[in-house]
Amino acid sequence: MTDKILFVDDEQNVLQSMRRQLRKRFPLQTALSGDEALEVMKREGPFAVIVSDMRMPGMNGVELLSRVKNLYPDTVRIMLTGNADQETAIEAVNSGQIFRFLTKPCSTAILVPALALAQRQYRLVTAEKELLQKTLKGCVTVLSELLGQAKPTVFSAGLRIRDLASRLAATMDLPNIWQIEVAALLVQIGCISLPTDIINKKYAGLDLDREEEEMWSGYPETGARLLESIPRLENVTKMIRWQQVPFDELQELAATEYDEVLTGVQILKVAIDFDLETYKGNSPKASIDRLRRRKGLYNPRVLDALASIRFEEQSRTVCLTVDDIAVGMIAEEDITARNGALILPRGQEITWSVLQGLYNFNRQVGIVEPIRVRIGQEEEESQAGG
Repeated sequence: MTDKILFVDDEQNVLQSMRRQLRKRFPLQTALSGDEALEVMKREGPFAVIVSDMRMPGMNGVELLSRVKNLYPDTVRIMLTGNADQETAIEAVNSGQIFRFLTKPCSTAILVPALALAQRQYRLVTAEKELLQKTLKGCVTVLSELLGQAKPTVFSAGLRIRDLASRLAATMDLPNIWQIEVAALLVQIGCISLPTDIINKKYAGLDLDREEEEMWSGYPETGARLLESIPRLENVTKMIRWQQVPFDELQELAATEYDEVLTGVQILKVAIDFDLETYKGNSPKASIDRLRRRKGLYNPRVLDALASIRFEEQSRTVCLTVDDIAVGMIAEEDITARNGALILPRGQEITWSVLQGLYNFNRQVGIVEPIRVRIGQEEEESQAGG
């Protein structure tokens, strides 16, 4: 966790004075303009605190802190200026959500406690967010694995969709990626109410009749209703509810909804449909080409991010017995019981809980062996070492 503080002022002598007064108390960096400050934050962040002068050429302090609020909402913002009129103070507080408003000249006795409190505020905010994210993601992962026992095809897809959505969000340099990861993992939770044969037909690439198509198109709303009572998952619920809405129609929500929610929706739609295409056996390139031909359905920016991702094949397929399968391998084909029941669909990653289930099922009923799995480079090296 960072404690770094960034001071922004267009007067070099002011910044030099700050360095002399504070360098032994705080990790300090400086910038001579708003543009330079944003570059420093992008290149060397995160910063716990930013302290900005008001009157600067180009971007003034209010504009800078407002942009910082949008780009780095956890960074605590302080205004330090000689222009102490009431109008400036009100504008700074309203536009930049300022933590403190200090006036020049500001004595060390006032400045040091203000900076220490700002650092403390940053620690509280980031610690709470980290705890929330880890707790929610952990609970969602457990929920996903449990539901995977009931509808293994769609919930194994959730793992793949989550990984792709995370890569897309990172490629697009989006904030709050954890929300997109959670939404992707639970994106098909509404399928719990669908008959298994409809799910299997959809993933096999078979046409659904009108009634089946209506049932399939209704699962996002079912999933959203299951989640809407859970605190702190409001944005995730919206992403899941609108996951099938075409990009062209989402523009109607732009006036009332947050950009990060709508972008998350567009990422989910691309990730889901790309996963469906590759699950049918199409190559990544062919799958992207098929998505691009469906005009108006997807955000071109998301498709460009998808095309920039390298899908390298760094694994090989092997045939193993149940006892030889390890965590991290991927089922290359459906794993079935000797009585014909589907235990695990192809494409699902072998997690610890899945592996324990395979062991138990093999002892009680028996599993068809050998099993074709995809083994990555790390698993291969691990087995060789063992």
